[in-house]
Amino acid sequence: MALALFDLDNTLLQGDSDHAWGEFLVRHRLVDPQIYRQTNDRFLEQYQYGNLDIFAYLTFALQALTQFSQSQLSQMHQQFMQESILPMVLPKGQQLLAQHQQAGDTLVIITATNDFITAPIAHYLRIKHLLATCAECDEGGYTGQVVGVPCFQAGKVKRLKQWLKTQPDQRLNLATAYFYSDSYNDLALLQAVGHPVAVDADTLLQAHAIDEGWRQLSLRT
Repeated sequence: MALALFDLDNTLLQGDSDHAWGEFLVRHRLVDPQIYRQTNDRFLEQYQYGNLDIFAYLTFALQALTQFSQSQLSQMHQQFMQESILPMVLPKGQQLLAQHQQAGDTLVIITATNDFITAPIAHYLRIKHLLATCAECDEGGYTGQVVGVPCFQAGKVKRLKQWLKTQPDQRLNLATAYFYSDSYNDLALLQAVGHPVAVDADTLLQAHAIDEGWRQLSLRT
């Protein structure tokens, strides 16, 4: 039994759920289409180049959640799943999850994307454990603030170590863990596990994986 960690966007999904949510809001004119799309695209480009200010991005992304009630957001997310997420789900990704489940491993999705977006996706993929950036929510709805450390770059390692301390199975550890990711932004966690796997890697991660002799995998071909 081992710990099997999976990035979500552009790893298990053929696309970015965070950016897709912004596109969903734009498509249905739930936000200012031109301004929101330009800003959403700019933050995605910064992420891809590895220079994203995560707090600036979260201020932008989480603010949109404050404009709707919980019931409205639930209905919107159901539609978002059907329109945007289900077409992104990679069959080979589901097969990989099944392989680790059959081996008795503990599966965790670990993602920078906030838990409002990702919790229903993890549920659809039948993954019990989700570590995501936590969007603050009170009795009035989403506040636009973040709870705790964003699950991004080195924050993924910190959040994972915090989570491991809460787990009853003391056999779970980073030394024997697998981590599947596409992004150079996940380098800190890839370096921390015993079995790093670059999945359909971006240019920077692919080069690093080659230098380190890490396993590379495609879930798209």
